[in-house]
Amino acid sequence: MRTREHPDFEHGRGAASGAPSSRFNLNQREIDGDWRDHVEALDGPPVKLRTHVTEERPKTILSFNQSPDVPFDRSINAYRGCEHGCVYCFARPTHAYHDLSPGLDFETQLFAKPNAADLLRETLAKPRYQPKPIALGTNTDPYQPIEKRYRITRSILEVCLEARHPVTITTKSDRILRDADLLEEMAREKLLAVAISVTTLDPALSSKLEPRCSAPAKRVAALAKLVELGVPVHCSVSPIIPAITDEFMEGIIARVGELGVASAGWIPLRLPHEVSSLFREWLDVHYPDRAGKVMSIVRSIRNGRDNDPDFFTRMKPTGVWADLFRSRFALACKRAGIGLGKNAMRFELDCSRFRPPEVGGQMRLF
Repeated sequence: MRTREHPDFEHGRGAASGAPSSRFNLNQREIDGDWRDHVEALDGPPVKLRTHVTEERPKTILSFNQSPDVPFDRSINAYRGCEHGCVYCFARPTHAYHDLSPGLDFETQLFAKPNAADLLRETLAKPRYQPKPIALGTNTDPYQPIEKRYRITRSILEVCLEARHPVTITTKSDRILRDADLLEEMAREKLLAVAISVTTLDPALSSKLEPRCSAPAKRVAALAKLVELGVPVHCSVSPIIPAITDEFMEGIIARVGELGVASAGWIPLRLPHEVSSLFREWLDVHYPDRAGKVMSIVRSIRNGRDNDPDFFTRMKPTGVWADLFRSRFALACKRAGIGLGKNAMRFELDCSRFRPPEVGGQMRLF
């Protein structure tokens, strides 16, 4: 479905356009409608947008942060960009650092790090390294479609299992079950916790909002399978988008509660930098009838702004609508038998048995 207002919009992609970022004074592109009509009349419709993957060889793989409002201090992102195409993804602006569009380029111009496991092995083997849980999937999804070919996430998990190093995983994909053998063993050793994000139970809405993610039913089934395997799992009902996805909050919690999921949480919609304009554009394409209402509520919970970038408050919206979502979520969890606050299930991962992995084929003496 292409329109003259959104000529780059393609079915199966989340962003409605591929405009470059204006934050860094990049050259801007503008579609000439008359020229496009002339070209299409001669050559036919544009070629379907394809995904392109560039392999890169970074020198380090473990990223450390000092953010006071996130529950981890180190993470690994095996991929940059994400084919899932979630229009609300807060990681989209990172593509602007590479002169690429946070819109369609973020979904189609991907980067993979094939040497990630080797770099991790070298890092963990350093004499002064002190273990704490490594977070996977904090920026882009470790189980996006290209993981099937590259298997970078799996190789990272293999190193962590060998080293008895704890890991947390956040994903929107049931592809995580392809590593069920590793996940089960790591869970048994108290080295793993998994969070799966379920935004909606409506597959039609999901196909617009997060077009290349696993269908909602598959994600729910993945949660059930992980519970069966004994993996500590958390359902993240995120992001909550007012007047778009909030109606599914109670249904998601009730469903995962029936499956034995003992932990759940929610995060409000975040619209940093270019994500704000991309999301507004997406609303104009898919929900023009309620675009004004959605953004009015978003701004009301963000103190009159599209986004709140400040520590602590960025995860904790304020105002009447925020209080309503908070109360609804708490009541849904109570009904489903899922604890919140002091009663929430806590995943205690074991760092005490960490052992530096072998490097360069050298045998471990003990």
